[in-house]
Amino acid sequence: MTNAAPLHAALIGNPNTGKSTLFNALSGLNVRTGNFPGVTVEAKFGKTQHDNRTIQLIDLPGTYSLAPRSLDEMVAVDVLLGQKANVPHPQVIVCVVDAGNLERNLYLFTQLLDLHLPIVLVLNMWDTAQNRGASVDLDELRKRLSVEVVTTIAAKGVGIEDLKAAICRAADRAAAPSVPRPAAVDAAVQALQKQLPDGTADFLVYRGLMDVDGEAEKRLGRIAGGNFSEQLRSAREELTNAGIRVPAAETRWRYDWIRQLLAGVAVDTDRRQRTPSDRIDKILTHQVGGVLVFALTMLLVFQAIYTWAGPLVELIEGLQAFLGETVSSFVPPGILRSLLVDGALAGVGSVVVFLPQILLLFLFISILEDCGYMARAAFLADRMMAPLGLNGRSFVPLMSSFACAVPGIMATRTIENWRDRMVTILIAPLMSCSARLPVYVLLTTAFIPDEFLGGWLSLRALVLFGMHLVGLVFAVPIAWVLRKWFFRGETSLFVMEMPTYKWPSPKVVLGRLKEQGGEFLMQAGTLIFCTSVVVWAAGYFPEDHTAQHEIQAQIEAAQASEPVEDARLAGLLAQQRVISGQLIEQSFLGRMGHAIAPALRPLGWDWKIGVAVIASFPAREVVIAAMGTIYSLGGEVDEETPGLQDAMRSAKWPDGRPIFTIPVALSIMVFFALCSQCAATLMVIKRETNSWRWPIVTFVYMTLLAYVAAGATYQIGTWMS
Repeated sequence: MTNAAPLHAALIGNPNTGKSTLFNALSGLNVRTGNFPGVTVEAKFGKTQHDNRTIQLIDLPGTYSLAPRSLDEMVAVDVLLGQKANVPHPQVIVCVVDAGNLERNLYLFTQLLDLHLPIVLVLNMWDTAQNRGASVDLDELRKRLSVEVVTTIAAKGVGIEDLKAAICRAADRAAAPSVPRPAAVDAAVQALQKQLPDGTADFLVYRGLMDVDGEAEKRLGRIAGGNFSEQLRSAREELTNAGIRVPAAETRWRYDWIRQLLAGVAVDTDRRQRTPSDRIDKILTHQVGGVLVFALTMLLVFQAIYTWAGPLVELIEGLQAFLGETVSSFVPPGILRSLLVDGALAGVGSVVVFLPQILLLFLFISILEDCGYMARAAFLADRMMAPLGLNGRSFVPLMSSFACAVPGIMATRTIENWRDRMVTILIAPLMSCSARLPVYVLLTTAFIPDEFLGGWLSLRALVLFGMHLVGLVFAVPIAWVLRKWFFRGETSLFVMEMPTYKWPSPKVVLGRLKEQGGEFLMQAGTLIFCTSVVVWAAGYFPEDHTAQHEIQAQIEAAQASEPVEDARLAGLLAQQRVISGQLIEQSFLGRMGHAIAPALRPLGWDWKIGVAVIASFPAREVVIAAMGTIYSLGGEVDEETPGLQDAMRSAKWPDGRPIFTIPVALSIMVFFALCSQCAATLMVIKRETNSWRWPIVTFVYMTLLAYVAAGATYQIGTWMS
């Protein structure tokens, strides 16, 4: 029997200390994830057992200090103070540090001491530290800190049972003393606390004093009201006059304390000694060689996402088609069959079809992160991200979005800074994903002349290349606007520790794949499915489909007859296509197309193009099938179907003018390049930001941007032609 009262423990540590690996080793499969309410930070909870006692675990975001600069960064402080809704107040803090870099890692530990909670100090990656020649007198360290100290090798599962035992022991001992602060700082904190309601945490007041314009200062201002910010500024001026400059002084006295603590306890290797990681970095971070390796690595990743996923996607689509045929063989033509095949199965297919790309991307990201290369990749990409107001961590998510924005947005979880992560999420859909390619190919092949500039440069290839650049070109000013007006704050400094290279753990890599794939299917997938069914209903109702279903039954009977009546079958198929085109025009979807027709005129579009665009909002790929249905060719066409191209070329306005011209084709392509026509992307944004606000913002700003840019393309193109 287990103890009725579980023990709550929070894991926290610097990035690249193996904290998440340690959490997974502790909790095994007993993990649930989500988002903290109101913020983008992922919440990861788990549990484990030791001596019949349940230990409830929470994995807090990786951080270098407890000086929050945003609401997302405030999450760790709120959890540790017991002020986060629906999250129990931790009874024990598990601080994970890199055993080979104690001096820097212990800075966060010294701040945790200010919380006056029992702490377990975990020296992780113990084998790597020992291989480098580092040594630590563990008994003396325990004595000086008055906390439990444990060594672990999380990637190999070494020391996990010792850690569980230490957590249970820590819960029964008193909190260790905090780092001594200057008397003037203590006096300032006490004076400020008198201006606040009873029960305001000393830690929050102290952080508000030391973190200029930080989230703690804003929180205190809301609690106290009035001119509390003025009182904080006055207190800081008094400290400056006393020789204590805020915030630099805190760093100085904490590191002085750490150096005294480690004197005679920890012996590190000579920093000037070249390690194997240093020798590898001489190549992988070189200005030329490193960039070349980086480019080849990214090419491999994107090639895998773009090409290697193809057979798996085709397998999924083939299975979907097989299931559709199976359902059709048992269910007669009618609304039930349409719902099952065109609504439910199509909805499930639109979810599962993203899995190969998502799993392949996270396979590579997990391997690169676990072996230590991802930090080097971010370092090399940092300069390229500067025009966007971002840093190197945003490179992989944005480049991944050229294959598919869904895994690209999910990959922003590697970005610790809240502002950088949000800007990256909001501009990622602008990258021209593979789903846009069929639209480009159809319109380029049908309407762009097959000519060569200078005798060698294909005009069609130039247009295709230009369409892939459109989103990237617009992303630069949009990212600047987002940083300037909506995510204002200090520019995120690119500070990243280069971890030691190591072999990736298969258990860790596969665990991440399982976690990311499961999250997508269970959370974003359900929303995508519902959206697909809603769009099916809009294209089906409110007209009577009896005639269409009767013809479908006759077609199936003709196909099953021996011999097949080819002439009659061809006539029935033609009749079915005409009826399908009429039904979609009379459906809610068609009526919406007619309703917005006046707004489409500045773009050079008619109502049929409008219907195809509306139908493609759940997924851009739908536009080709929608165009086939509208032009009475059926939904089984693709971008290379000559009949569809011919039908579009022959489409006329009432006055006899051709609807599709080069400016119209370019206008449609520009619209698709910039518009957020992907329910999966919007649902993943909702999942990652834990709010409907941001997918709505993304949809609105990208639709308006696409409309204006498409209109400008058509008007300028018409004027020049």
